[in-house]
Amino acid sequence: MANAFDELQVGQRWTSPGRTLTEADLLQACMTSGDWHPIHADEDYASRTPLGRRIFHGTWGLHVAVGMATPFPEFGEDVIGALGLSEWRYLKPLFVGDTVRVEVEIAAKRRTSDGRRGVIERRLTLRNQAGEIVQQGQSGMLVKLQEPNP
Repeated sequence: MANAFDELQVGQRWTSPGRTLTEADLLQACMTSGDWHPIHADEDYASRTPLGRRIFHGTWGLHVAVGMATPFPEFGEDVIGALGLSEWRYLKPLFVGDTVRVEVEIAAKRRTSDGRRGVIERRLTLRNQAGEIVQQGQSGMLVKLQEPNP
């Protein structure tokens, strides 16, 4: 039986279902990060900024994008762990009520130097309900390879 590394092709793409960001999400972002800057937590303060309302922490978009990119059946139980992020950009703010989707593209794949595992680089693009790119970057994963048949 093939696994994620064998099945996935460079250039292959798919898009997650939508997820609407809520007031509870914003509160959770403040609580888990400990960042209670008024741009996130104070409606009155945020209303006087150029954006006119509270925004999510940039890292919350990253958090959501990686989470939404993970459950695809193409990866199954083959993922050993994350290898890191690169070139992650915050391009537009995220607001309560935004509905986001993540587009996943297989950017590259290779075997590790010992040939026992695979490395998959995914390009993640987080878009809002207007189709605008709000965040984008790459995420590397270490995956199991198919066991040779005895």
